[in-house]
Amino acid sequence: MVPTGPSGGSSGDEVQRAAVRSSVSWEGAGPQEVEASGRGGAALPPGTSQQASGTPPGQMGVYPTDLTLQLLAVRRKSRLPDPDLQEALRHRLRLLENDSWEVARTLGELSARLLSIHSDRDRIVVTFKTFEEIWKFSTYHALGFTHHCLENLLVDQAFWLLSPDEDKETAIQVHVDEEALRLIHESLLIQEGPFFVLCADHHVRATTVPWGAERGPQPLKRASGGPQGEATPAVNFSAPHLSTSSKELAAVATPETLIPFHQWALRAPWDPFDDSTDARPGTPDIQLMAVGLASAVADYQGSGPEELTFQSSDLIEILGAQVPGLPWFLGRHMASGQVGFVQTSLVSVQGHASELENVIFLNEEERSFFSKEGCFSEEDARQLLRRTSGADIYMVYSLDRQEKAAVELQEEKDMPLPGLHSEPRETLQKVKSVLEQCKPCHGCPEEPVSWGLHAVSSGASSPGAEESSFCLAAEDGWADPQALHSLLLLLDAPEYKACFRGLYDLSSPGLRTMFYGFADEDELAGRLAQARGVAKRASLPVALARLCFVLGRLCVRKLKLSQARVYFEEGLGALRGHFGDLFLVVALYANLATIHLKQNNREKCGQVVPKACALLLGTPGQVCSTEGEAELLRLALRRVIGGRSPQAEARTCFLLAKHHVRLKQPEEALPFLERLLLLHRALGSPHALWPADCYQLLAHVYSRKCLPHLALSCIRVSSLQTRGSLASSLRSVDLVLRNAPQPHRPPSQIAPYLRQALAPLAPGTRQALRGPLCASLAQLHSHHGQHRMAISFMMQAVEASAEAGGRLVVDYLVTLAWLHVLHGQSPVALDILESVLDAAVASVDQEGVIANMMAIALKRTGRTRQAAEGYYRALRVARDLGQLQNQAVVHANFGALCSQAGASGLAQHYLLEAVKLFSRLPSRECGRDFTQVLLQLGHLYTLRALTQQAKCYYQWAFLVAVETDHLESQLHAVQQLCHFYSTVKPNEAQCVIYHELQLSLARRVADKVLEGQLLETISQLYLSLGTERAYRSALDYTKRSLGIFIDLQRKDKEAYAWLQAGKIYYILQQNELVDMYIQVAQNAALYTGDPNLGLGLFEAAGDIFFNGTWERKKAVSFYRDRALPLAVTTGNQEAELRLCNKLVALLEELETPQEGLEFGHMALALSITLGDRLNERVAYHRLAALHHRLGHGELAEHFYLKALSLCHSPLEFDEETLYYVKVYLVLGDIIFYDLKDPFDAAGYYQLALAAAVDLGNKEAQMKIYTRLATIYHNFLLDREKSLFFYQKARTFASELNIRRVNLAPQRCWGRAAWLVPGHPS
Repeated sequence: MVPTGPSGGSSGDEVQRAAVRSSVSWEGAGPQEVEASGRGGAALPPGTSQQASGTPPGQMGVYPTDLTLQLLAVRRKSRLPDPDLQEALRHRLRLLENDSWEVARTLGELSARLLSIHSDRDRIVVTFKTFEEIWKFSTYHALGFTHHCLENLLVDQAFWLLSPDEDKETAIQVHVDEEALRLIHESLLIQEGPFFVLCADHHVRATTVPWGAERGPQPLKRASGGPQGEATPAVNFSAPHLSTSSKELAAVATPETLIPFHQWALRAPWDPFDDSTDARPGTPDIQLMAVGLASAVADYQGSGPEELTFQSSDLIEILGAQVPGLPWFLGRHMASGQVGFVQTSLVSVQGHASELENVIFLNEEERSFFSKEGCFSEEDARQLLRRTSGADIYMVYSLDRQEKAAVELQEEKDMPLPGLHSEPRETLQKVKSVLEQCKPCHGCPEEPVSWGLHAVSSGASSPGAEESSFCLAAEDGWADPQALHSLLLLLDAPEYKACFRGLYDLSSPGLRTMFYGFADEDELAGRLAQARGVAKRASLPVALARLCFVLGRLCVRKLKLSQARVYFEEGLGALRGHFGDLFLVVALYANLATIHLKQNNREKCGQVVPKACALLLGTPGQVCSTEGEAELLRLALRRVIGGRSPQAEARTCFLLAKHHVRLKQPEEALPFLERLLLLHRALGSPHALWPADCYQLLAHVYSRKCLPHLALSCIRVSSLQTRGSLASSLRSVDLVLRNAPQPHRPPSQIAPYLRQALAPLAPGTRQALRGPLCASLAQLHSHHGQHRMAISFMMQAVEASAEAGGRLVVDYLVTLAWLHVLHGQSPVALDILESVLDAAVASVDQEGVIANMMAIALKRTGRTRQAAEGYYRALRVARDLGQLQNQAVVHANFGALCSQAGASGLAQHYLLEAVKLFSRLPSRECGRDFTQVLLQLGHLYTLRALTQQAKCYYQWAFLVAVETDHLESQLHAVQQLCHFYSTVKPNEAQCVIYHELQLSLARRVADKVLEGQLLETISQLYLSLGTERAYRSALDYTKRSLGIFIDLQRKDKEAYAWLQAGKIYYILQQNELVDMYIQVAQNAALYTGDPNLGLGLFEAAGDIFFNGTWERKKAVSFYRDRALPLAVTTGNQEAELRLCNKLVALLEELETPQEGLEFGHMALALSITLGDRLNERVAYHRLAALHHRLGHGELAEHFYLKALSLCHSPLEFDEETLYYVKVYLVLGDIIFYDLKDPFDAAGYYQLALAAAVDLGNKEAQMKIYTRLATIYHNFLLDREKSLFFYQKARTFASELNIRRVNLAPQRCWGRAAWLVPGHPS
C-alpha cells in the first residue's frame, strides 16, 4: 500500500518525488552536517557565486572553468562559525599556500585538480578536465567526503583526541556553488560528445548541443563514435517517435541534464530493450517497486509455457518484486497457482514498497550481505587491541629518556602525605582494592573470555556453510545404470536444495569441489553428456535441465558459445515453464541472455534479456551464475533510470555491487556502492544498520586502491551518520591504522572509534572488552603527550580487568605506574609498584619490569643508591630469563644513572655494554632505544673531549635511525651532529651538509617552525663562507625562510629575513635591490607596532653599511634618525650607548668630527650612568681624538688623561701597555706640535718610553728615542741627553735593520690605529 504522509503534509509519493527530483537533476550538496547548501532560496555561503539558475547555459555564453571550495570551521555541537577556529584554519591554509603538494595530493584523491589556495579568504580553487573527474568529485562531495578529507589535512592530531562532550570539538565544512558545479559538468559533457537530458515529456534523450540553441535535444541514431569510445546509444525510451508539433515543442522545453552517474550508466553500445519495449508514455511521477498482489487489466494468452495466461480482473501474486521500467515480472496466478512471466503493462499493482530497505534487500540473506563481507572476528579484535594497547611495555623494560637530571621532590614516607593531591590518593586506594580482588585468582589458569564477536576470521567466507555434502568422483559408477539412476533422481528434485548451490554459483569453488578426480574438463563433460542422455531417455526433465546447465557452463569456459547456447536452450525447454527451482531458472536465463548479447543476436536478445533482467532484479537471494550478469544488470540499470524509479535503481546498484564483490572485483563495485549510499541518504531510514557495513566495505576498497584520505573520510562519515555495532567500530580502527600516515605511533584518528566502541559498554558490562579499549585510549593519549587523560583511561582499564585478575591486571598497573612517571609523579608510581610487589601477584618477568621501572622513578626522585639496587635486580631477572633486549636497556639505564652521579667512567662502561647487546638484536625491534643509547654515549664522549669517538657514535645513531625509518630518532641524531660540527669540532662543510639533512627531515615531519629556523641557520652558514657562490646560496635559503615566516605570520622573523636578503644583495653589490629590501623589512617591523623590534631592525640595517666598504654614510641616518630616537623612547640605555659609540666612530671617519662631539658626550654620560668603565674609557678616548682632530689641544689632553686614569693598575695585559705607549705618544705630539711646549712633551715621551720598555717593543722604543733626541737637541739644548737618546735610537735601528733614523716625528702619528670602527662597547 502507498503510505500516507504526516498529518498536514504531503504523501509518501510526494516526499520521495521531491527527494529524487534533486538526485535526478543533480546530486546532493553533502552530508547532513552541511546546513547551508545554497539552494531553495537559502543564503549562499561565503565565496559562492550568484549565477542565475534559471538561465539556460546556451544563452549564458561562457561556462565556468573552475570551482571554489569555501572552507568554514564550526563548532560541531552548536554548528555555529567560530572566529578563533576560523583563524586557526586560515593559518594552516597559509602554510599550505606556498607548499601545496599535500593539498594537491588530497584533492587528487577527490578527482579535483588544484589551481590555487587563497588563505586570506579561506578558499581553495579547483578545476576538472574530464567528465569522470567531475562525476567522482560530485559523488564524493554528496557523500560528505570532501569535508573530512580536508579535515584530515587541515587539523592537528589533538583535534581527534577531544571528547565528544567538549564544546571545543570542531568540524570543517566545505561549501561549493552547486550551480557552478552543474555548469562545469555540462560543459565537459558537451566537449566529450553526446549526453543525456530529461525532456519535458519525461523521456530521456541524447543530445550533442546545449539547449537554448536553434534546435533542442535530438534523438540519435545507433552509430559508432559515442562517448568515451563507445557506440552512441538510442536512448529514446518511448518506442514511437514524437510526430506532432506539440510533442516536439514539449520535448525541447527546458530539459534537465542528468546527473553524472546516470550519464555514465546510460552509455551502453546497444540496448536490446528497444526491441521489446512497451509504448506507454512517460510519467512525471516517481515509480515505486511493487510487491504483493496485482490485478489483470486485459486478457493474455501466454506465448510459451514460461508465460502466464490470465483473464482480465484475475489476481496475480508478485513473486519477489515488480521493477518499474522492466516489461516483465514473475507472478503466480492466484486461482490456478501457475507461475510464469507477466507483462507489466497488462496489470495494475495494488501495493507498493514504502521502505527503501525492503526493496533493496528482498530477504534476510541479502540484508546480511554487507555485515558478512565486513565480518570482524573476535581473534581480529584481540590482535587489533593488542597493537593499540601497547602490549610491548608489559614485557620490555622501559628506557629512561629523561634528557636532564631533573630530580623530583620526594615525599616523606613518615608524614601523612599533606602534599599528595586527592587524585593520587584515590588512585592508590583503587589500586589496593583491585589487588585484593586479584589475590584469589592468582595462580589460576587463565581462559580467554568471549567478547561476543564473530568466532571466525574476517578473511573466512562460508557462503555454502549450510550446503550438504554433494560431490561426485571419477571413480563413481557412472557406467552403472542403477548408480547413475540414483544420481539422476537426486538431480531431478523439483525444488531447490542447498547442495545445488555449487552448481549455480560462479563465486564458489563449485565444479572443482563437486566433481573431482577427473583428468580434465573434457573427461567430465563426457561423463555429464552420458548422464544427460540417460536423463533424457528416463524423462527426468529437472535433472536434464541441471545437467544441461553444467554442460553449458563448461562450454562457456572453453568459449564454445554456440554449443553452450544449445545446452541452455535445451535446459529451458526441458523445464517447460516449471519454476520450482527458481535459482536454476535464473541461472539458465542469465547465461543464455549473456550468450545472445555476446553473439549480438538481436531477435533472441529482445525475447530473453528482458525476462532475464526481471528474474535477476526480482528474485530474492539469487546466486551469481555468470560473469555476464553484470552486463545484464547494467542494461537493467539503464531501464530503471529511464523509468525514474530510485527504488529500482538502488536495488540494481546493490545487485551489481554484490556481483562484483563476490567475484573479487571490488574496484568494479565502487560506483554502485557510492550510488547506493547516496540513494539511502535521500530515501532510506536513518535507523538502518546496513549503511555502516557498506561504508566500511567502501573504505576497504578505497584502501586497496591506495586512496587513504578517501578511506579515512568514508569511515568518519559512517561513524557520524550511521549507528554501527561494536565490531564495525573496531573494524574502523583497523582501517584507520592501515591508512593513516603514521607508522611508528598510533594515529589519533582512531580515538573517536575507540570511544564509539567503548560507549555501549557501560561499567560493569563486558568488562573483558572494556579493559583493552581503555588501555588503547590511554596509550593513544600518552603518545601525544596527554598524560593526565592517559592516567584516567588506564585506571578505568585496571578496574575493568579486576574481575578477570591474572597477568593482565598487573600489566595494566605497571603501565599506570609508567604513565605517572611520565607525568612527573614518580612518588605515586613508586607506591603503585610497591603495592603490586606486596600483593605477590606478579610473575617473574613482570617483577623484572617492575624493578626497572622503580629504579627509574627512584632516580628521578634523587635516590641514586636505591635506583642502582633496583637496576641490579632487574638485570638479574633479565639474565635469568635470557632477555637480551631487557639486559641492554638496564645497562643503558645504569649508564645514565652513573652519568647523573658524575661517574663518567662507569657510565661509559655500562653504555658500551648496552651497545654491544643492542648490536646483537634486530634493529626493527629496538631501533629507537638503540639510537637513544648511541646518542647518550656520543654525548658522554663529547663531555670527555673524545671528539673522534663522539662523532662515530653520533653517526652510528643516525644510521640505525635510518634503518628503522624512525623520523624522530633521525632528527635527534642529525641535531646532535649539527651541534658537534658547529660547536665541538667546527667544520663548515660538514655543518652545512647536516643542517641541510636536518632541513629535509623537518619537511618530512611537517615542522614549519623548525624548517624556518634551519633555513635561517643555513643561510648564515653559507654567508660565512665568503664566496660569491655561497652568497647566492645564502640568498636562496633566506628567501625560502622568508616565505615560511610570512606563512607563519612571524612578523619579527619576516622583517629580519627581508633585511638579511638586503644585506646579501649589498654584499653582491646589487645596490638597486638593497634599499627596496630594507624598506620592506622596515614596513614589516612597523606593522607589529613593537618599538623594540624596530630599534633592533634599524640598528641592523645601519650595520649593513657601517660594516661595509661603500655608502657608509647611509648608516648615519639609520643610527641617528631612526634607531636612536626609539632607544630613547623605550629607555634602552644600552642600545643608546651602543648607537652613540657607532655614530662617533662613523662620523670621525666621515671627516665630520664636530657632529661626533655631541654623540661622544652622550656616550660618556650614558657610560657613567650605567657604570660601564670600559665604555667610559672608550668615550673619553673618542672625545679626545675628536678634539685633537678639531685642534682643541688642551681638551684633547684632558680627555686622554681621563681615559688613562680608567685603566687597570697594575697593568694586566700587553694590550693595555701598548695602549699606554700610543696614548702618551699622542699626548707628546699634541703638547709639542699644538701647544708648543717641548718640556712637557718630553715628559709624555718619557712616559711612553717607560711603557715601551716594559712592553719590550723595540720599534716603539726606537721611535720614542728619536723624538726625545730631536727635542733635546733642537729645543731643550741638552747635548748630552740628545746624544744618549740618538745612540739608543741607532742601536735599535741596527737591530731592526733600519739604515737611517728619521729624527722628525710624523705629524699624523697621534691617531690610534687600533681604535677600529665598531669597537665593542
